[in-house]
Amino acid sequence: MDFGFILSQSLTQAIGVTAIIYCLAAIGLNLQFGYGGLLNFGQVAFVAVGAYSVGATVIAVGSSLWLGIVIGILLAIVLALILGIPTLRLRADYLAIVTIAASEIIRFAAKSSDFLGGAQGTTGAIGADFYALNPLPEWERFEFGPISFTRVDMWVVLVGWVVIALATLLTWALMRSPWGRVVKGIREDEDAVRSLGKNTYLFKLQILILGGVFGALGGMMSAISRGSVQPDGFVPDFTFFLYVMLILGGTARVLGPLLGAAIFWFLLVFVEQVLKEGVSSGVITFISTTQIGPIRFILVGVGLMLLMIFRPQGILGDRKELMLDAR
Repeated sequence: MDFGFILSQSLTQAIGVTAIIYCLAAIGLNLQFGYGGLLNFGQVAFVAVGAYSVGATVIAVGSSLWLGIVIGILLAIVLALILGIPTLRLRADYLAIVTIAASEIIRFAAKSSDFLGGAQGTTGAIGADFYALNPLPEWERFEFGPISFTRVDMWVVLVGWVVIALATLLTWALMRSPWGRVVKGIREDEDAVRSLGKNTYLFKLQILILGGVFGALGGMMSAISRGSVQPDGFVPDFTFFLYVMLILGGTARVLGPLLGAAIFWFLLVFVEQVLKEGVSSGVITFISTTQIGPIRFILVGVGLMLLMIFRPQGILGDRKELMLDAR
């Protein structure tokens, strides 16, 4: 087996476009769940809103990508208000039910909408305005040791990680501010914070909005980098992967989503490439190529189960951060 190729593919994907998309969405979920204690099981809804906003604005309407980004942020705020206003005064499980239902409603609504491309989705030069700003030299590939990107992907990766850095810095600053201390206090004991005269409902609504906007940014990055928006790409599994990454890296840790997303995609690609190389070289004979996809999730899942058994707080996390007062 070519372990050099396997390592190269794994490291490239660990910091590549897909990892960036999930990382942005996970940063938003970390704000909502990790710091605010909100059980959002429909973060993918915000991702879908961001992706479809730029896709429909550019392809269906024929307008600017930058207008689509503004529309996506505004729609993410509206969605958070629609989900949060009727549920955030109730127990945490109500928000969980409403958000996962909303994500499926949005997916099926997009799937049945001719304006959004129906089941085939929206495809075209969604990121043309973005790629027109690419200042990188006209090289065929950009290589950094085992890591390799095309010129187009390199531009997406650079901008994506700058956005992630800004989002991480903003999270760090917010959580060290008086506002952040109130949010964390609500997670620990909402009644105690309310007794101090704080409007906990308003704070929870703010954290839901902010996390939703970060999720929408991940969706925009997905649409721009892939040039298409497909409704079946926004299934509930997306949100569950985000929770895996968040817990893997460490809940309520600023760098938790970054580390979790990178490790998750490294492991997933590494296991897949090892199985592919093993089957093609004849080293692995008890499975076929069609079984590689499910088996990689099984193996990675077993590893994550062991992590939850022996270190449930994740790599950077604190066990106390998982002990939420979900009422």
